[in-house]
Order: sequence, then C-alpha cells, then structure tokens
Amino acid sequence: MQLACPIPKILLPVDGSDDSKRAVLFSGCLGSFLGKGLAGITLLRVIAGGYISRHLANVDYRAADLLKNSEVFRRVREEHVNQTIRPLLDDMEKVLRELGTDAAVTTLVTDGDAANEIIRVATEGNYTTIMMARRGITARRGAALGSVTNKVIYAAYGHTVYVVGYRTLERAACPIPRILVPVDGSPYSIKGLEHAACLAAGLKDALGGITLLRVINVALHMERLRMGIDPEIEAHDILDKGRQMLQEAGIREDLIQTKVRIGIPAEEIIGDIETEDYNLVIMGRKGRTALKEMLLGGVSSTVLQRCGNPTFAIVGGV
Repeated sequence: MQLACPIPKILLPVDGSDDSKRAVLFSGCLGSFLGKGLAGITLLRVIAGGYISRHLANVDYRAADLLKNSEVFRRVREEHVNQTIRPLLDDMEKVLRELGTDAAVTTLVTDGDAANEIIRVATEGNYTTIMMARRGITARRGAALGSVTNKVIYAAYGHTVYVVGYRTLERAACPIPRILVPVDGSPYSIKGLEHAACLAAGLKDALGGITLLRVINVALHMERLRMGIDPEIEAHDILDKGRQMLQEAGIREDLIQTKVRIGIPAEEIIGDIETEDYNLVIMGRKGRTALKEMLLGGVSSTVLQRCGNPTFAIVGGV
C-alpha cells in the first residue's frame, strides 16, 4: 500500500525562545527523513500585541488605530523586522538546512494575536501540519501547555498539530524512533493510525518500533459483556486490523508491538508512556461540533496535559 507523506506542508511558528527552537530542531530532523515527501516548511513570526503596545504606550487610544496605519509606524515596524526578525528567521532556516531538510523553506511575518494568526495562516495557506512546542513551564514542574499552543491545539481542528516535547534532540538522530498509537476502533483513532503508518513508512530504518495500545475502559467492561460482546476479543480485532494497516504500509512485522490494557484509558496510556519512554505519541482528535471551538476528547486532552517529555501529534481532519 503506497501512502503519501502525512505532513507535506508544515507551518512552523517561531519567536526566538528555546521552546520554539526545539520545534525547529524537531522539524529539521523530521524533514531530513521525509525527503521529497515534504513539500515545504514556512517559518512564521507573528508580531504580537506586546510590540505594538510598547510603541503606542504614550499615544491616546483614540489615535492608536490611525497611528498603526501611518507611515511612521510602518517604518518602525519595517526596521524591527529587518533588524530583529529577519535574522531570526534566517538562523532558523539555517538550522533546518544543517539538519538535512531539502524541502522549500519560506518565511512569513504577520501582526496580531499569535494563536489567531497561526490558525488563520494555516487555514488560508492550506497547511496540513502546525509544528509547535510546549512552553512556559519545565518538565519538573509539570507538562502544562502555553496559552498560544493550547489555543491552537483546540481551535485548529482541520490540521494535525505537533506539540514538541521537552526531551532534547540529538542532531544526528531521528527524533521519533519509538512511536505509541492508542487505538479504539473509532474514525478518530483510525485517522491517527493512518498518520502513523505514513510517517513510520517514511522513517524506514530509523524507526525503532511502533506500539499499538488498546485500553478497555473498566467502567464499560461489564456493560459490553451484557451486550454479548467480549471486550478483549474486540480489542484484539482492533489491534489486528491496525497491525495489518502498518504492514501494508511497509512496516516490518518485528517493529510492531500490540498491547491490551484494562483500566481508565487516560491513566493506562500515561502509565505506558512513562514506562516505555516513547519519543512520539500519535492520537486522533475527537471533535465536538457546536458554535464553540472544536475540543479534544477527554482522554487525549488529559494525556497531552500530563505528559511533557514525548512529542505529540494530534491528528485532525475527521
């Protein structure tokens, strides 16, 4: 089965922080393995409200909007972009190239709320993937997400969002040799599995292993039995289909492991992540329609918030 690259077009927001540099390192390493399957990476720098407010601090608020569109402000902004932002973007492109990314690299500078701009650019530019990093808190203190990353994850429903973890990447090494994919047979988890199959196939010999984990919710175990469904048989059927999908994508059988656990899904997934020390966890997004933002399912959200070391791929588009 021939599968296309799951992330052919990446939007990579950067701000010069150590956190965003981790996302650049991850993207560069990944790009070197994806080769021609990756069409391009766009480095995005959003000039947020902080910059604007500093330059308008002594201006009457009624004149602020007019000044932002004035020739004076445009010159100040241009000077800031040329002296500070362009060198940053050039340095980040250099890192991508040094790590072996051959795909086209473009740069973009916009103004506004960072999260809103990232989502807007990703949507209007038809990007498949947004690559970001955890920020604002150390691994020792917890795995909470920064406000911008958190907002993008929850609002960018049609995109796959990579949240690069705290673990330091070795420049010469594949950033994702060991992959975990929790599955439950739903369309959301199947979408995640398809993404994993495409990605793992692109990694080739750099792939160290891929684990499919099915957690049987202990709260629903007896209910399923009363319905005449054996949850364990059902779980193994789901895992067998997942294994077959991976093998059809060209993944060697000896690299595929399957596990069945009974318990609270989020806790079991977290326990396996902490025990096995995976590099990448791929989870399908369970969206909720309505007039509000699309949200992750409770399991995905809990795991993402509590596990800081691995990188997560939240696969959208279902």
